[in-house]
Amino acid sequence: MFRGFATISYFADDMTAAETFYTQLLGIPPYFRRDADGQTAYIEYRIGDYQAELGIIHSRFAPYGPPAGPAGVIMQWHVDDLPATLNRLLELGAKELQGITPRGEGFVTASVVDPFGNIIGIMTNPHYLSVLATTQPLPGE
Repeated sequence: MFRGFATISYFADDMTAAETFYTQLLGIPPYFRRDADGQTAYIEYRIGDYQAELGIIHSRFAPYGPPAGPAGVIMQWHVDDLPATLNRLLELGAKELQGITPRGEGFVTASVVDPFGNIIGIMTNPHYLSVLATTQPLPGE
């Protein structure tokens, strides 16, 4: 049974540039890193209301060859201000894949391709907000 999003993994050839991009975008440094053969192989961020994990993996560990173009699942990240988030992504060097697109009943999406070829989806999602409003903090939070 699917229980919820745990970790999403993006791939990058240049881990230093990827860390710079995502640290600037998210406003926090990665909390975890793993090296292989003296090079950064993996970095991970915990972000958002549920501390979702975003892992950046060196492309040499991809289970498939390098993609010919933008690749990956379009994981839609809920954001509070879609136009501002889209603009921030573009300022950091992402390229627009699909502009702001209303999907009906308050659902609005957009997507970009990061400088490493990964697709980042962003959206306003009323369902996300309603679930968030009903969640209780875990003990100790």
